[in-house]
Amino acid sequence: MIVVGLTGGIGSGKTTVANLFFSLGVPVYFADQHAKRLMETSKAVKKKLIHEFGKKAYHNGKLNRAYLAEVVFNDTSKLAAINSIVHPSVANSFKRWIGKQNSAYVIQENAILFETNSNRKFDYTILVTAPLEERIRRVMQRDEVTKQQVLARIDNQLPDDEKIDKADFVITNTDLKKTKAEVLKIHKKIMDVL
Repeated sequence: MIVVGLTGGIGSGKTTVANLFFSLGVPVYFADQHAKRLMETSKAVKKKLIHEFGKKAYHNGKLNRAYLAEVVFNDTSKLAAINSIVHPSVANSFKRWIGKQNSAYVIQENAILFETNSNRKFDYTILVTAPLEERIRRVMQRDEVTKQQVLARIDNQLPDDEKIDKADFVITNTDLKKTKAEVLKIHKKIMDVL
């Protein structure tokens, strides 16, 4: 089974692209969703997060996402700390998930694939890009946050030009019709390898 990593900066539209692959019958593992689930349900992860970030990490038993985002996106050492807690659990979850799939290839959608050097674990990588101002606009609208908050998150990700050099495929996601065509082209190339 071929394992593909799908990534892109915040607001690039990687979830849209992942859903296009899913509509073609390709199983997609959304790493961020699984990370959030593990932070809510795993006793070991919860214990480590509370140890690292204090009791404010959870509010009434629920993950305090706003607090954690405020802390980690303004302190690279805290971002590294949360990643070191959550990523091993996500990696184990992904391995178990792959074992349950029955398809020619699977995709893991992961926002920080290149930032964590996880790209080496995949047979192919797909990078989704979009112009910076478009990404900022999308995230401000989607998350109801300020431009400064979006820029703080962007600053913790590698610039697109660095990721482009590392990716096997690049999709510029500015027009849905063109994006769909690119997805179909990549899908065909991967299927032709099998």
